[in-house]
Amino acid sequence: MLNKSVAVIDVRSSEITAVVAERGVNNTFIIKSSFTSEYDGYAEGQFLDVNGFDQALASVVKRTLSACGDKVKSVYVGVPGEFTQVVNSDNVISFSSLKKVTRSDVKALESASLPSVRKGWRLIRSGCLYYVLSDMRRVVSPVGMLTDSLRGRLCHYLCSSAYCDCVENCLSKFGGIAEINFIPSVHAEAMYLIPPEKRDEYAVLFDFGFISSSYSVICGNGVAYSESFSLGAGHLALYLTEVMEMPYEVALAILSKVNLNSKEGAATMLEHSFGGRLYRYTASEVKEKLREALDGICETIEECRQNYTERNLDYKTLYMTGESALTVRGASDHISGRLVRTVSVISPQIPYYDKPQFSSLFSLIDMALKDRESKSFFRFF
Repeated sequence: MLNKSVAVIDVRSSEITAVVAERGVNNTFIIKSSFTSEYDGYAEGQFLDVNGFDQALASVVKRTLSACGDKVKSVYVGVPGEFTQVVNSDNVISFSSLKKVTRSDVKALESASLPSVRKGWRLIRSGCLYYVLSDMRRVVSPVGMLTDSLRGRLCHYLCSSAYCDCVENCLSKFGGIAEINFIPSVHAEAMYLIPPEKRDEYAVLFDFGFISSSYSVICGNGVAYSESFSLGAGHLALYLTEVMEMPYEVALAILSKVNLNSKEGAATMLEHSFGGRLYRYTASEVKEKLREALDGICETIEECRQNYTERNLDYKTLYMTGESALTVRGASDHISGRLVRTVSVISPQIPYYDKPQFSSLFSLIDMALKDRESKSFFRFF
């Protein structure tokens, strides 16, 4: 039934997907409709073709409304890392005597910690890394605990106003949609994909996208640091195009035929037909060039690691997900060797969707449903 469902729009750097979903049994989801449109994507915090984005978004929304009988009144829209800023705050409130912390106390601390208004950015959500009680215990949920002070290390997610405007201008064409809720994708993925016990000890998440990727440091129920950069599998294909003079469409196809861990002979060839012509390349040369391109991405990941100086994360597993995490077989092993750290590819634990390219979509669905469940007095449909 629609009154149990949420409408979610996942904006990735190669395509846009809109789904209507509800929660199933055993931590699964029931997908009632799903529509996807490709578009040119984004880089450096901007859409490469604003009109193309508008058309792709309108296409998936129109088909979703048609499938649901125009009953969608509210939508949740994911905000990619390229359009997100994470701002941390560290504030303390004191009480006159020892008392049990109430939800109102937590709300007061959160309100006092909100970042100042920044031109060109809009606050869309706040989260908690952890709270500290007067006896120096670090907790994620302080409600009901005795203390005479409460310190909060919080994170606040800002969304580019230009991104919000593009989405809102498009959705305003559909008169039945009365409410738009923005969810930072990096936050949704962190909360859904990484277990709480791993987040409490700090965790590192790498979303490997098609044109844009994100590196995030996760702590508690929030993100301590996040940085996005315009590199992804699309750039691997572009590198092959430049150094091996192959058409871009051929390079994209070749990516899925490579296994960086395989042992081939010197004469092993990779082939792909395009435009009525058969293209053939030596497997060893393609693999060599792909390793070079991946090294460039590894250097950027290493720069992100060095930019976060609050905690030593050298020994932490790099959790890798995203639409390009499995594009090139053996890429995770190469990244692991290059960074000298364990790399673990993670994905939703859902039948038929247990692949990293679905991570952002199901992370957003999960967070949207939790929002709805915690605000059950709102009527979204």
